[in-house]
Amino acid sequence: MDNMKQREPPKVPSNVGMEVDKISNLPGHIIDKILSSLPLRDAVRTSVLSSKWRFKWVTLPHLVFENQSVLISTQDQTLIKNKLLSIIDHVLLLHTGPIHKFKLSHRDLQGVSDVDRWILFLSRGSVKEFILEIWKGHRYKLPSSLYSFQKLIHLELFNCLLKPPYTFNGFKSLKSLDLQHITMDQDAFEDMVSNCPLLERLTLMNFDGFTRLKIHAPNLLFFDIGGVFEEVGFQDTINLAIVSIGLYANTGSDRNLAFGSTGNLINLFANLPRIQRLEVQNFFLKYLAAGGVPVKLPTPCIDLTFLSIRINFNDLEENLAALCLLRSSPNLQELELLARSEEHATMRSVMNAVENYQSFPLNELRHVKIVGISGIRKELNFINFLLANSPVLGRMTIKPAPVDGGMEMAKELLRFRRASAQAEIIYLDGVHE
Repeated sequence: MDNMKQREPPKVPSNVGMEVDKISNLPGHIIDKILSSLPLRDAVRTSVLSSKWRFKWVTLPHLVFENQSVLISTQDQTLIKNKLLSIIDHVLLLHTGPIHKFKLSHRDLQGVSDVDRWILFLSRGSVKEFILEIWKGHRYKLPSSLYSFQKLIHLELFNCLLKPPYTFNGFKSLKSLDLQHITMDQDAFEDMVSNCPLLERLTLMNFDGFTRLKIHAPNLLFFDIGGVFEEVGFQDTINLAIVSIGLYANTGSDRNLAFGSTGNLINLFANLPRIQRLEVQNFFLKYLAAGGVPVKLPTPCIDLTFLSIRINFNDLEENLAALCLLRSSPNLQELELLARSEEHATMRSVMNAVENYQSFPLNELRHVKIVGISGIRKELNFINFLLANSPVLGRMTIKPAPVDGGMEMAKELLRFRRASAQAEIIYLDGVHE
């Protein structure tokens, strides 16, 4: 027994014993990329992976506090509020390094004094993107410290009250501004926009505080607005390419309009020489028709390739305004018509608007989409006009409103003469796209 060779432990390959911890030794930029793609709560949880990961999350440049990133398992509103405030305080307290993006949008967030404190903390840094959405309570009055975010590139606010201090001189680096459900004085708004010299994107939805909107922004490329305004005007917006405007109330004049006189159409498009995409929503076409409708604009919209119009076909001035836009857009390729019916539509004339003009070709129009028509004669006449004057039309899609007589409407549409031999009519009666 003594001479028996003692059993030796199995030999372990040297390369296994020296195998590196791949997770712990990932390059720093890879770790940063992984953390930045995770919700904040998951990024914090990575601290248990290894000592190298333990405090890696505290240097994240993007902090996002929203429903998905901050889950609180309780129905008690007081506990939810306190837990949410504690989480944000804890993250900001431990954070080191620059914060480039800060987003706070949680369904249980209210405009509390703690938000003032967080904004003051962030104002001392180099925030480039700031998003604040207050989902509960009254409009949250932003503290004056917000207006010292001089490195801001993107600002997005929801349910806030803005009162910039007299010393505020704009955001000099801001390129994108998104304001929704906002209360603000007209002069303060106009000063803020005009003092953001690099502004390229502007979104405004549901504004309170004024009804006359004037935009002065020489570098603006994208503009999207929806609200109740009596006047919409542009000044020095020669680069504006994409515009979507929806007026939620009928602000059109009910007086008789002098055909051919200068009105809102000419005034508005005088400052949109490079418009490429235009969406005329809700009652905005009614507004454009006020003050008189010219046969066509003095300067054609040569870059306009996409046009979407919400129109009441029973309104003569709206029909004329739509035709004016078509006549003034020689390179239009896509047209969308969304029928807007009104029970008490004002009928100024029994004539169809198309009959007021001689036919004119839509030489580049290739795709037409028409939604919500009920089959009244004025709608069918407009469709007939489009088919007869679009020599390169490839497809016209028609999705009517849910009314009786759909098959009769379809039959009549198929009888219309088409200037394009390739024109296809797709009728979606009761069919989802």
